[in-house]
Amino acid sequence: MKGYKSFQTNRLILNPMGEQHAVFLLELLNSPKWLKYIGERNVKTVDDAKAYIREKMLPQLATHGYGNYAVIRKSDNVTIGSCGLYDRDGLDGIDIGFAFLPQYEGKGYAFEAAEKMLEAGFSTFKIKKISAITTKDNISSQKLITKLGLNYIKDIQLPDDDTSLLLYQLHLLT
Repeated sequence: MKGYKSFQTNRLILNPMGEQHAVFLLELLNSPKWLKYIGERNVKTVDDAKAYIREKMLPQLATHGYGNYAVIRKSDNVTIGSCGLYDRDGLDGIDIGFAFLPQYEGKGYAFEAAEKMLEAGFSTFKIKKISAITTKDNISSQKLITKLGLNYIKDIQLPDDDTSLLLYQLHLLT
């Protein structure tokens, strides 16, 4: 999207999520691990996905300059996942999150994208504290979060959600 910063790694391009990513987002939001670990978003059509992007993603991008990024593989220009920085109600610090389509898991893409987002959070967006949340049974996310250098703080619950989550954080050393 024009006017907002994109990022690159050796293998990936991270572009702000826009309506042009609706087909990808529809698939991601209905993938088995998304539904299991993140939850049902009731996005069932491409139009639903476009509305989700307009209503849930673009406002934060406009307000903060960061948000949800489409992760695109450079070798073939395919969108393989999402990664971003999120201002969530009830969470102390900006949340780093990631999700990938099943066929792209286990290849190091999530770590590569999340490491770039973490770096951008501190250096580009001047965020002082980055948090991550995950469910207790999402072991692969816990491993990635700790590999990024975030430390477990405590169990929490977000407002209007009964799910117990693990909270991790990393503070910028100044």
